[in-house]
Amino acid sequence: MPEQDSNVEELMTSPVQTVSPEATMAQAARLLDENSIGSLIVGEGRIEGIITETDIVAAVGDTRDPSTPVSDLMSDPVVSIQRHETLRAAAERMGHNGVKKLPVVEDGSAVGIVTTTDLALHLPDYEVKMAHQAEPDIVDGEFE
Repeated sequence: MPEQDSNVEELMTSPVQTVSPEATMAQAARLLDENSIGSLIVGEGRIEGIITETDIVAAVGDTRDPSTPVSDLMSDPVVSIQRHETLRAAAERMGHNGVKKLPVVEDGSAVGIVTTTDLALHLPDYEVKMAHQAEPDIVDGEFE
């Protein structure tokens, strides 16, 4: 199990799924579903952007046409990290930039990706224990 000061490379998922900027929102949604993932790197070589499930849900909510190109929905510039950086650096970069997906780059190309879920599952010092039911002394959602 990777530790906090392990390199990002030890935890990243690789290879990453990519999509062309000209691909449609519908095509991107199918790729996300077929691969059971939450994001796609836009650009087959250099990273041009990133599109997430959240981006697609927001576009559907805005009644965007399914043929809308990914380039109209993607986030750009992309917050990224290099494979030799630490997991702590990855967590801090995500937190400071408000992102949940962090592409791992080498020479401008994505070689992997680390997500907040990856970090939550592999950094025991940051693990949050959830109760199966509320404690008996909690009244109206408050506790002392």
